[in-house]
Amino acid sequence: MDTLSTHYARLLGIDESWKVEDVNLQVDQRRVEIRLAHVGRGVSCPECGRTCGLADHAEERRWRHLDTMQFVTEIVARLPRCRCPEHGVKTVVPPWAAKHSRFTLLFEAFAVEVLQACRTINAAAAMLNLPWDAVQTIMDRAVARGLVRREAAVVAHVGLDEKSFGKGQDYITVLTDLDGSRVLDVTEERTETAAKAVLQTLTKEQREGVQAVAADMLPAYAKAVAQELPNAELVHDKFYVAKYLGEAVDQVRRAENKALQAQDDDRLTGTRQLWLFNKSNLSHRQRRRFAAIRKGDLKTARAWALKEEFRWFWRHVYALSAEEFFNHWYAWGARCRLKPMVKVAKMLKRHLPNLLTYFRHRITNATSEGFNSVIQALRYAARGFRSFANYRTRILFYCGKLSLVPQLPCH
Repeated sequence: MDTLSTHYARLLGIDESWKVEDVNLQVDQRRVEIRLAHVGRGVSCPECGRTCGLADHAEERRWRHLDTMQFVTEIVARLPRCRCPEHGVKTVVPPWAAKHSRFTLLFEAFAVEVLQACRTINAAAAMLNLPWDAVQTIMDRAVARGLVRREAAVVAHVGLDEKSFGKGQDYITVLTDLDGSRVLDVTEERTETAAKAVLQTLTKEQREGVQAVAADMLPAYAKAVAQELPNAELVHDKFYVAKYLGEAVDQVRRAENKALQAQDDDRLTGTRQLWLFNKSNLSHRQRRRFAAIRKGDLKTARAWALKEEFRWFWRHVYALSAEEFFNHWYAWGARCRLKPMVKVAKMLKRHLPNLLTYFRHRITNATSEGFNSVIQALRYAARGFRSFANYRTRILFYCGKLSLVPQLPCH
């Protein structure tokens, strides 16, 4: 038993203040129980680190450890409690586990790797032989650990973007580091209060160091940026501009298709993708059909031409020439007599100053849109989230580029 105790002591990386008192192999339950005993005299306060006298020992606790030859392995011990002159009686943190954790550091590190590979908690729970809530707790602890470790470096360009959370009009606001390609934080809803809250997760120095923010044209986001980021310019994201123009084209198409069908004309039936998709994404057959339809005197064709023409706005080098182009485009859009296109043209006119800031910073929410597919995949894999806290944890775990693994004990 002395040899076995020494063997397990070395594997666990415990110091001379602990000893392996017993190793209980339960073959019928496929379980190994390692019982440790504290033999040191001096203990340190977990709050201030001061060496204190030993008060007593806490009740027996268990920690899940890495499996031994496919046998579930647990560490059992009574932790010593110190008597600190400043903080009173405190339970000492063991060298093999973090405070308040039911798992050893080595097991948590392994569980993090399994979670990163599985992408779903149910799959990870099955591999780790743990209940769902235990694995969720490990993920929560990993994200909290990573946020504490994250350096408060200046972030020059950030993105504010909305993502769907639940059913209907449930949204979250995601703050993204555009240069570092990582999610900085997430908050519930897409209101001004929510945007302020997620921006306030940055330190004061970080907020002062932000140069530009890529965001949608939501007034709530604009007000939050103006109040929380004193040195930042707002850049309206060109992907959202394309979205608004595309939706306007589709509104024109649907109204015109309804009128044409009343006259037994099915030219626009089933053509939604032709007007919205990039021509490079269309098949040869679709391109031929699209070319034939565009030759007709259709309102949808005029709306589509307006949408396509605006793409040249982003190809200018200087804001002055881009503004000149916009004025010509706006004159066309304002008098096109297509209500959805006129509405979008006037909206873009109101937001023109924040469209022109693009030529000073050249940023978009492309990084945020890239994360959107990952976030949606997480939501679909989980079959939705009842708790925003779990949704936030999942996003930061997979998209935050955090240091998630605990500091392991040295052997």
